Amino acid sequence: MTAPACPDLDLMKQVNRRFVTGVTVVTALDGGTPRGLAVNAFASISLDPPTVMVAVQHTSSTHECLFRATYLAINILSTDQLDVVNRFAAKSEDKFAGLDWRPGPFGNPLIERSAAAMETRILERLQASTHTVFICRVVHAEVSDRHPMIYAAGKFFDGGNLAALA
Repeated sequence: MTAPACPDLDLMKQVNRRFVTGVTVVTALDGGTPRGLAVNAFASISLDPPTVMVAVQHTSSTHECLFRATYLAINILSTDQLDVVNRFAAKSEDKFAGLDWRPGPFGNPLIERSAAAMETRILERLQASTHTVFICRVVHAEVSDRHPMIYAAGKFFDGGNLAALA
């Protein structure tokens, strides 16, 4: 019996666009220099103890910095931050130039205007094909009143204007 063929890339893109995700920017310090990238592969694993995961592609210019780090920050973007997601989704030498951010208690960049943010200690780095999955314990968290940005079907939406199902 032969193994079934994998779905092609275009079909997988269509499938993944049916899944609604939040929008995050993962940040860390690289020898004192802030680094970061936009990530939608983020999930909560456990509330007690607070554990989350993010997946980062090996080819990202931020990957090596994160792989060497002990701590990283996850900024959950708000609807006020379309400029931020566009900045961190693109290639750039200094994504932090002119950006309002502050170091969290563990030194990682927390981006102003975010819906929520957390700093985490990296517990495990799992290799998953083209990505590293970082399993992290939350060591600091904060939340604002801003609505979260969400992503679906290749577009960004206001997470505060969703209609509840009856």
